[in-house]
Amino acid sequence: MAIALDAKGGDFGARVLIEGAVAAARQWGIETVLVGPEKEIAAHLDTLGARGLPISIQNATQVVEMGESPAEALRKKKDSSIRIAFDLVRAGTAEAVVSAGNSGATLATAMVTLGRLHSVRPAIAIMMPTLKRPVVLIDVGANVDCKPHHLLQFGIMGAIFSRQILSIHNPRVGLLSIGEEGYKGNVQVKKAYDLFSASRLNFLGNVEGRDVFKGDVDVIVCDGFIGNICLKLSEGLAESILSMLKTEISGSILGRLGYLLAQGPFRAFRKKVDYSEYGGAPLLGINGIVIISHGRSGPKAVKNALYAAHRLARQDLVNCLKTELDPGDALLQAVETT
Repeated sequence: MAIALDAKGGDFGARVLIEGAVAAARQWGIETVLVGPEKEIAAHLDTLGARGLPISIQNATQVVEMGESPAEALRKKKDSSIRIAFDLVRAGTAEAVVSAGNSGATLATAMVTLGRLHSVRPAIAIMMPTLKRPVVLIDVGANVDCKPHHLLQFGIMGAIFSRQILSIHNPRVGLLSIGEEGYKGNVQVKKAYDLFSASRLNFLGNVEGRDVFKGDVDVIVCDGFIGNICLKLSEGLAESILSMLKTEISGSILGRLGYLLAQGPFRAFRKKVDYSEYGGAPLLGINGIVIISHGRSGPKAVKNALYAAHRLARQDLVNCLKTELDPGDALLQAVETT
């Protein structure tokens, strides 16, 4: 089974995405269907010397632009690259979708074409580096407004993802709030705290913003509004730190000499905070494998996103989520009314 790649998503054009698919095919033998204008894609494949690789093309005549309304795109662009990619999964021709395009349109199209698992709120999960091992942050942008039981669903899905991908047997789950005490936070978070405490999750309580990168929990839960701010603040901070270090190092002979002696640790730090190492973020709660990549994704990020989609499909993540999110679960039935 192939991975359907939206070859017209992203900020840098089709060639960058196609380079990533070619790299994934050469390194891991991952089969990819490139979805987009057939002639354009074929021309790029020819220049990249991709003949003989497990890469095919599915023509799509329309593109959803980054600033376009997801609702309008769904209604008017039935032959867009993102819509055709999901249609391939629904038809059983592909096993997953990877897109670096309009994330709102990706979410909306996934819900319409593939449907949700047991009517849960889909959420975007991302792995973030910490002082110990990566932590799963969920949600980072799919849901701006949530109810307490939605946060519980995110926690369950995040824990499953942590077990499947990071091989953590009993993930420690924390709820992002303004204080460690259960009575702190807004109404949503305080009610969610009670639901988490009554759940079967290994819930450790609230986590403050300063503790996100300590690595003392394995899953951090929040709504998509807070999660997206946290994610982008972290990305900006990492880039700023690297830029400031570069300025300080190049400012003196001793600085440049010190850098020569510490190149290894610097390279390791850069790799840890480089989003392209993870490739993209899975959209959990959808009846299929979906990876949402950064709009600025280069070939390396696309290659790793395709590998992530391939791995999640091999791990049978969707069926694991179906089982754990069983609508017969008494707690989930109870909280649907909260």
